[in-house]
Amino acid sequence: MRRRQVLAALAGLVLLPAAAPVPARRIVALDWGLAETLIAIGAPPVGVPETRTYADWVISPALPPGTADVGLRVEPNLEILQQLAPDLILAIAEHETIRPLLERIAPVLSLPIYGPQGTPYTVAQAATRRLGAVTGRTAEAEALIFRAEETMVSARARLAASGNARPVVIASFLDGRHVRIYARHGLFDAVLQRIGLANAWHGPTNAWGFATVGLEALAGMPEARLVLLEPLPRETARTFRDSPLWNNLPMVRDGRVLRLPPVLMFGTLPAAMRFCTLLTDALTGEGGHG
Repeated sequence: MRRRQVLAALAGLVLLPAAAPVPARRIVALDWGLAETLIAIGAPPVGVPETRTYADWVISPALPPGTADVGLRVEPNLEILQQLAPDLILAIAEHETIRPLLERIAPVLSLPIYGPQGTPYTVAQAATRRLGAVTGRTAEAEALIFRAEETMVSARARLAASGNARPVVIASFLDGRHVRIYARHGLFDAVLQRIGLANAWHGPTNAWGFATVGLEALAGMPEARLVLLEPLPRETARTFRDSPLWNNLPMVRDGRVLRLPPVLMFGTLPAAMRFCTLLTDALTGEGGHG
């Protein structure tokens, strides 16, 4: 080949556009928060851990029919994963110890939402964009981010108009005497900040944004409104009926206790939107969960 032909051929190679990455179609999400994001952008996973428990704790968005159960969240069933033949496995920091095993099955993308890297809400925004990119659904990812922001802005306006400025404490019962309080570093606290509500709990929390305390800790927030997340353990029925400590809490005596349906406390933008809507509806008298 003559020199001119060689140069022309090289020039043609340089001008060729880079091949676009192939979108992942068969994804296993080992974290429920990442799973709910995939569903929300129209790229549902083929496999998720503990699907029955997901249905009890996440509620919405629901898993599509036929979603495979891949075992436990921390210890997925490797045989089932291999049978699913995924293009990609989504993981979080808790899966790093088994990452070499997962990588024998498919590429692994770790997208931890909770930790020192920022608030769960902003990290979830970044994770949504990343998932949009790997699934070829960037427009849908941006639409989800926009819907979440719209939900927060609307809730803030509704709460301001209703005069609901009282601080709140967000909690779930672990048993009849202990609660988990959600505050700093958590998704619910990030939502409260966005909608203009103060979190009454100023004590320490862990990296997941919660503190485990006894019922007596609630007495230290006498002006707060208590927001309880379902499901409630069976023994709470006895607590509500017979516990002097519970029944003498100012928030209980004054009727400042709300109960909300389950929301994924360690979720992403869909969970943030669900929590925001349920809480705002309850506080403005529109949800029927007060």
